[in-house]
Amino acid sequence: MRQKMVAGNWKMNGTSNSARDLVSGIKAGLNGQSPEVVVCPPFVYLPIVAAEIANSAITLSAQNMCDQDVGAYTGEISGPMLKDIGCEYVILAHSERRAMYGETDEVAASKYAAALKNNLKPIFCIGETLEEREQNITEDVIARQIDAIINTSGVASLANAVLAYEPVWAIGTGKTATPDQAQGVHAFIRNRIAGHDAGIAESLRILYGGSMNPANAADLIAQPDIDGGLIGGASLKAEDFLAIINAAG
Repeated sequence: MRQKMVAGNWKMNGTSNSARDLVSGIKAGLNGQSPEVVVCPPFVYLPIVAAEIANSAITLSAQNMCDQDVGAYTGEISGPMLKDIGCEYVILAHSERRAMYGETDEVAASKYAAALKNNLKPIFCIGETLEEREQNITEDVIARQIDAIINTSGVASLANAVLAYEPVWAIGTGKTATPDQAQGVHAFIRNRIAGHDAGIAESLRILYGGSMNPANAADLIAQPDIDGGLIGGASLKAEDFLAIINAAG
C-alpha cells in the first residue's frame, strides 16, 4: 500500500514571518493524518522552516539543487548543503525550471543522480505542454523524460524517489486535467516503469502536480494511480493545504 503524499511547493513566495505563520498553521491543523506532508520553501527560508517543523510530522524539501557537490558555482546550492540543514527531499526538473531556465533532460538526470548520491529523495517532475498535448505526443514526452533518469541512474533508483506529473497547461492557468485525464497519464507512467521493473512500479508514488486545490483534490486522489499532490498556490494558505491533506487522508 503506497502512502499518500502532499507536498507544498511555495515557489518564490513568502517572508520569514509568513513562513513561520504558514508552518504554524499547518502544524496546528494536522490531526495524525496518514499522508506524508512535505513543505518546500525558498532556499533562504529552509533553516527557518527546519526549526519550525522540528519534532513534527512535516518533512522538509528544497525546490532545486546543483548537480555538483562543491566548487566555483556562484549562486548554486548543493546536495550536501541541503542535507546539512535537514532536507529529506528536493524538487527536480519542475516545468518552470525546464521552460524558464532551459533545464534539459540531461541536466535533470544529472541533478537526479546527484540528489540520490547525497541521500536526498528527488520529487522528479515530468509533464507535457499544451502544444505537446494538442499534438497527441503526451506519452512520447513523458516516456523521454522518464527514460532520461532510468538511463542515467537505473530503474532501481526510483525506489528512493517520487514522480510528479505536471500537465504544464494546467499550472497557474486555473485549468485542471479531469480525474480521468490525470489517471490516464499516471497509469501510463506506472506501466512504462513496470516494463523495467514491476515491483518498483507498484511501490512508486506518483503525485499530480497540475493546480490541485481543495475543490478537486478528493476526486483526483481517489484515482488508483494518483498518490497525492505537488501543490503550488494552494500550499500558501494553511487552510487550503490542510483541506488537501484531509482529502488524501
